[in-house]
Amino acid sequence: MIFHIGQWLHSQVETLGFLRLLGYLSFRSIMAALTAVLIVFLLSPRFIRAMHRRNFLDRVRETGIDSAFDKAGTPTLGGVLLIVAMTVSILLWGNLANPFLLLSLAALLWFGGIGFWDDWLKSSRGSGEKGLGEITKLVLQGLFAVAFIVVYLGPSSPVEPGIATQLYVPFLKRPLLDLGIFYGFFIFLFMLLVANAVNITDGLDGLAITPSIFVAGVLAVFAYVMGNTIYSGYLQYPYLRGAGELTVFVSAFVGAGLGFLWYNAYPAQIFMGDTGSLAIGGMLAVLSVLLKQELLFPLLGGLFLVEALTSQIQDKVGVRWLGRRIFYRAPLHHSLQHRGFAETKVVIRLWIVAGLLALLSLATLKIR
Repeated sequence: MIFHIGQWLHSQVETLGFLRLLGYLSFRSIMAALTAVLIVFLLSPRFIRAMHRRNFLDRVRETGIDSAFDKAGTPTLGGVLLIVAMTVSILLWGNLANPFLLLSLAALLWFGGIGFWDDWLKSSRGSGEKGLGEITKLVLQGLFAVAFIVVYLGPSSPVEPGIATQLYVPFLKRPLLDLGIFYGFFIFLFMLLVANAVNITDGLDGLAITPSIFVAGVLAVFAYVMGNTIYSGYLQYPYLRGAGELTVFVSAFVGAGLGFLWYNAYPAQIFMGDTGSLAIGGMLAVLSVLLKQELLFPLLGGLFLVEALTSQIQDKVGVRWLGRRIFYRAPLHHSLQHRGFAETKVVIRLWIVAGLLALLSLATLKIR
C-alpha cells in the first residue's frame, strides 16, 4: 500500500524525490522486517493474556518425554501473530500487483487457516488428539496444491513455460530434466511433504522458527539473484522477472519470526501451533517452487525432512508394519531428549545443523 501510494505521489509531485526509496527492494525489505517485528512486539503481551483468559492453551500429547507435561497450559495459536504481522507488513511494503508475492501470500493464509481450524478444535475440545483428522488436513492442503498447479502451469504463470516445469539440481548449471505435465504431480507431493515436515519439527521451544528463518533467508537471496538480470546472468541462473519482490515477503517473515522467537524461546510463553507451522511450511514450499529450488530443499531444509522421515518411519513402518519401534522416540528431537539431552541443548544443536545446511545451500549459488 505504501509502495503504491508512494509511486503515485512521486509521479504527481516531482519534488518528493525521497519517495524513490520505495523503488529499492533493499529499502522495502528492511522496512518490511522492522514493521513485522514491531507488530509482534506490540501485540504479543496482550495476545498471550487473551489466550490465557479464553483458555486457548496447549493440549499435550503423550510423547514419552516427562518434560512435555510441563508445557501444558502454554498459550497456543501464536501462529496468528506471525500471519497478522507478515500480512500487514506485506500489504504496506509489497508490490501487490506482483504474482510471486500474491501466490506466496495465498499459501501463507490458506495453510495458516487450516492450522488455525485444527488448533481451534483442539483447544475447544480440550484434547490434542481431537483436532482435524489427518485425511481432512491433507485434503485441504491438496486443494491449495491443485489450485496452485492450475495457476503455475497456466497462461497467467509468473514463470515462463520453458522454465516452469524444469528441475534444477544444486551444483549443476543446467536443468536436470523437464517433467512436462508430470511436474504438477511433483508439486503436489512436494507441497504436502514440506508443509507437514515443518509441522512435525515444531515440537520444542524455538525449534521450528529459527531453521525456518534460515531457510527463508537463503531463498530470499535466490529471489534477489534470480530477479535481477545482471546477477542471474553472471551466476547462470534463469532470470525470473518479478521474483525479486519475494525478498520483501521473506523479510516480513524474518522480522515476524524474530519477534515471535522472543516469546517462543525456552521457556516458551507461547507456541505457534499448527496455525504457524503449517503456514510456514506451505509458504516455504511455494517459495521453493517459484524459485525453482525444489531439489535444493532436501539440503536447505534437511532438518525438516529428517524430522518428518523419522516420524513417518516410526509410525508407518515400525509401529504399523513391524509392530515395534525403530527409534527410541520419534521425531528426531524427541529421540535425542529420550537419550538424556536437555531440551535447550537439543534445540541449539539442531539450530547449528540448520545453519550449516543454510550456508552450504548458499554456496551452491557460486559452486556450479
